[in-house]
Amino acid sequence: MGIILDNVNYVYSVGTAYEKQALKNINIKIEDGEFIGLIGHTGSGKSTLIQHLNGLIKATSGTIYYNGNDIYEKDFDMKAHRSKVGLVFQYPEHQLFETTVIKDVKFGPTNQGLPTLEIDLRSFEALKQVGIDDEILDASPFELSGGQKRRVAIAGVLAMQPEVLILDEPTAGLDPKGRDEILDLLAKLHKERNITIILVSHSMEDVAKYVDRLVVMNHGEILLDDQPKKVFAYYKELEQIGLAAPQVTYVLNALKERGCDVNTEATTVKEAADEIMRYAKLKWI
Repeated sequence: MGIILDNVNYVYSVGTAYEKQALKNINIKIEDGEFIGLIGHTGSGKSTLIQHLNGLIKATSGTIYYNGNDIYEKDFDMKAHRSKVGLVFQYPEHQLFETTVIKDVKFGPTNQGLPTLEIDLRSFEALKQVGIDDEILDASPFELSGGQKRRVAIAGVLAMQPEVLILDEPTAGLDPKGRDEILDLLAKLHKERNITIILVSHSMEDVAKYVDRLVVMNHGEILLDDQPKKVFAYYKELEQIGLAAPQVTYVLNALKERGCDVNTEATTVKEAADEIMRYAKLKWI
């Protein structure tokens, strides 16, 4: 049934000189099994929004439903909810705290009250899914590389077997190889487990390649919500709020403006190359 946000508002520091409305009348439905990209300039409300989804922040007004249940109802099991809607923070250091990698990954399922065997099975499976070798299971998570820390943080959430996985800038600071490995991992999880994924990112190329639906935020409001191809058609409007489209969008639109009859909806390098080759063949037949 997914997640529904019904007229959700959030105001920081109510009644003080620092009062600021971070979310304004958010209405959105997240269907089961979707792969959603969430983008927006710094301060647009992205991080505030995702922290509402698993109850880390409570809305000032409005309602959030998960699988038809109001998460603000008095008898709602918020602990169980946070196991189902997992959040991976932008900085893995905010999520890692145990003395070893394996203890860190086991923390979530242990907190769920699962039997020891189930905890072990889930933890080792999660570590295997994210590509963490057995050799570093007893290492301190703080001695790992940035990419390894992110993998361990993701494994810790996966070990709880969430139905929804939310990731806040999971590739920030990684080299291109590390970035691609993390994003390919997410794509594999989405495909194999049909898990709902919400990816917060500043990289237009990343969201263009991986997500099926793109939500754009601006000053606490949802500005656009559609397929990436449809959203990037508004590249000039995105520029006005400090964002941009993938580079191929600019290339194809420049060709279009010069009289080339190309389809400007391509969002990946491969799609753009195929479209240019199609046009070239037609041009010279």
